[in-house]
Amino acid sequence: MDVAATEQLQARMEPPDYRTEPGKYKHWKLGFDGPVATLTMDVAEDGGLRPGYKLKLNSYDLGVDIELHDSLQRIRFEHPEIRSVIITSAKNRIFCSGANIYMLGLSSHAWKVNFCKFTNETRNGIEDSSAHSGLKFIAACNGTTAGGGYELALACDEIILVDDRSSAVSLPELPLLGVLPGTGGLTRVTDKRKVRRDYADMFCTNPDGVRGQRAKDWRLVDEVVKPQQFAEQVKQRALKLAEQSDRPAGAKGVTLTPLNRTVDEAGIHYEFVDAQVNREARTVTLTIRAPESVPTYTVESALAAGAGWWPLQMARELDDAILTLRTNELDLGLWILKATGNAEAVLASDAFVLGHQDNWFVREVLGMMRRTFARIDVSSRSLYAIVEPGSCFAGTLFELALAADRVYMRDSQDGANVARVVLSRMNFGALPMVNGLSRMAARFYQDSAQIEKLRGLTGKTLTVHEAIEAGLVTAAPDDLDWEDEIRQALESRAALSPDALTGLEANLRFGINETLETRVFGRLSAWQNWIFIRPNAVGANGALKVYGTGAPVKFNWERV
Repeated sequence: MDVAATEQLQARMEPPDYRTEPGKYKHWKLGFDGPVATLTMDVAEDGGLRPGYKLKLNSYDLGVDIELHDSLQRIRFEHPEIRSVIITSAKNRIFCSGANIYMLGLSSHAWKVNFCKFTNETRNGIEDSSAHSGLKFIAACNGTTAGGGYELALACDEIILVDDRSSAVSLPELPLLGVLPGTGGLTRVTDKRKVRRDYADMFCTNPDGVRGQRAKDWRLVDEVVKPQQFAEQVKQRALKLAEQSDRPAGAKGVTLTPLNRTVDEAGIHYEFVDAQVNREARTVTLTIRAPESVPTYTVESALAAGAGWWPLQMARELDDAILTLRTNELDLGLWILKATGNAEAVLASDAFVLGHQDNWFVREVLGMMRRTFARIDVSSRSLYAIVEPGSCFAGTLFELALAADRVYMRDSQDGANVARVVLSRMNFGALPMVNGLSRMAARFYQDSAQIEKLRGLTGKTLTVHEAIEAGLVTAAPDDLDWEDEIRQALESRAALSPDALTGLEANLRFGINETLETRVFGRLSAWQNWIFIRPNAVGANGALKVYGTGAPVKFNWERV
């Protein structure tokens, strides 16, 4: 089957589903031994998400990473006794050979970008759990570790490479495929492992990679161990890292029950999240619902509610909606963000979560919220928040407005029914963006005086004029102009070039603060929307297209 025919077939296939569970896994095995979990990669060659390629040598596609993401969630929530995680391979002399090359060659540009963004977020999630959840990760590289396989290892706290005289770590994308590591490989080599520039240059242009003592000397791995001692040394190191954790040994986990979701012509529907699509306008209205009543929270009641506890269920549903829209609804370029429900319920939830972070479950729920809202920031979509009478932009849900490119608040003349917003402590650092700043701090470029002034408004119900004065709203049309102004704002945005908007939004959202994560996502956007569409990579004779065929690569040699 030729490439064009394969792409047409893939376009007609069922869209990917990000919901899974261990009983459905094809590619990962999850084991537990005291405080240590072992995630074993054993990719089924014929288990690809789409037709046209085989997942040889522990190479992966989106389906493999969906299972990895789910595995990490299971460890976080269902196994609080776990304190360290070993990621290794069941294959002989192969750890992971990275993203499947034939899958990349057959995939559309949009599929490649969404695939790489999700794998990026999954690896960022490993680092997030290391920083915040008391989980430490060891990459036990028991064989060749190439491309995305090495990038997975780079996300771990430590890398142990088997010293069997053949196993190497490598980032061979440039010499073999004419592209670059798509999930943060180069950035982590410099920012995280601090590999010297000249060594990094040699490493990333050598398709064979680096093995043994040289890999350790160049800081590409932490240890190299002979095969006979490898398993025992990995185990002992995992136990040592586990001693540093504060996760509870005797706590009972919380089962992540399957999300209830329905999909129809109108959109995607959950209990607390609803995505209503308008294909003609190329928009989706994403509404997040708060509870209607204000419960009395205790740690015991939160644990008893488990996956049904509002902040966790809401975050899981929103996470699934974001991923589903990003992958399956490419033409819906403008997300209209709304919030409904009882503001007091949100404020009570925020106060409880922030006041009980010493409990492992509450801390994990906050982590889930943090990672979910961070997905919004890096989504290649325009975001407008609409605040109307009856809206519930309070605390956590006001983060939706702070994440938006614009905030429209209706200046209603009905004194009994007006739009309001409320800030909580959650808006001042508990849910940071990938640049390490709260959305409030990013909005006001870390102006401490302005931020302290806003902090003083915490808990106060703000009217439209108070919200404008505080700088929290972009525009506030009155009742007479509301419908026309919102319609014009939506139509004019939807008419603009999506390519240019993606670049504009990515630049404006993150401002002047750079972190490893913003550098990864910024470079990902540049690499994927430049190198991945150039003929040198994906042209008829490009390196990615002819890989494995024996045909020669034909480059355009201009360096501009």
